[in-house]
Amino acid sequence: MAEENIQLVEQFPGADDYCRLRSAAGMSPKTIEAARKGLPNTLYGVSLRRDGEVIGMGRIIGDGGCFYTVVDIAVAPPFQGRGLGKRIMTALDAWLRANAEPSAYVTLVADGEARHLYAKYGFVETAPASVNMEYLVASNPAD
Repeated sequence: MAEENIQLVEQFPGADDYCRLRSAAGMSPKTIEAARKGLPNTLYGVSLRRDGEVIGMGRIIGDGGCFYTVVDIAVAPPFQGRGLGKRIMTALDAWLRANAEPSAYVTLVADGEARHLYAKYGFVETAPASVNMEYLVASNPAD
């Protein structure tokens, strides 16, 4: 499997590939309905393709001015550990530096050892000054 067969395409995958790749990469699953609603709101996204199959992805969401969030960086397990996550991040970072305002706030949630990759692009841990907080709609109390 030569790496030159893997193309970076400046287009985020469709909902089916998105859901498949998230699951394959061990990320929390998303429903096809959620993906169909959410993906059109991508500001910029990339796919890694090998022989037409999506094997990697990453995208940027946000308001296009003040706030941007890097999300959905995933590489299919058979292709992990080959620098493909770095290839995705390099494309996303280049887009941000070319398109985001200098005062823009860019965030991401780093899982596990991925924080070392993101640090190479200038991301820093903010705890204890600020911490990531989240909830899953299905499990959040209504009160």
